[in-house]
Amino acid sequence: MDTKTTTEKTGESADAAETAAPVEETAAVALGKQDAEPATAPIDADEAENADEDEDDELSAEAAAPASAGIGGAAAAVVSAALGAVALTGTWTGKVVSERETLLGQIKTSGSGTPAQQISEIYGDAWHSTALVNGVFALIALLVAVLVLVLPGRPAWVRSVAVAGAVLGGLGLLLSVGTYFDLFLSLPTAGS
Repeated sequence: MDTKTTTEKTGESADAAETAAPVEETAAVALGKQDAEPATAPIDADEAENADEDEDDELSAEAAAPASAGIGGAAAAVVSAALGAVALTGTWTGKVVSERETLLGQIKTSGSGTPAQQISEIYGDAWHSTALVNGVFALIALLVAVLVLVLPGRPAWVRSVAVAGAVLGGLGLLLSVGTYFDLFLSLPTAGS
């Protein structure tokens, strides 16, 4: 009986293997695979550890490189945009320099100055001083933005902010030069 049971079991397993093989082939053909191969090959434990270490090294290198290389460029781009905006709106330093020039003009023309001299000394010098200070801020903004744009390997957002800084700096520089040389508005003249 043991032999018969063993034979029946081996016969049943042979029949099951024969019926399973056509089902696998039919499934492979249905999926468009001519030669059915095992889905996964056995992986050696050493290979798996090496693959994990390689992935970790790549991830740490990618994480470290942008952080150290991009932070200076990003900060410079933001600084250039801020300086460009400050150049357009004016600075506290420009206001102080302007008030100083106004006071010096009042001292120079306190009693002996003609109206034209008073306008020039009190208002004109203050106006030009403000334009000069704003122009310096605009020039620094423009230079920092160009430096960020020239250096390679910057992310797109850093380059965008640097372009904004360059545009603001350029506009600030144009307005400052125009104001300094009285291209947009001239100083008032004394009435005759």
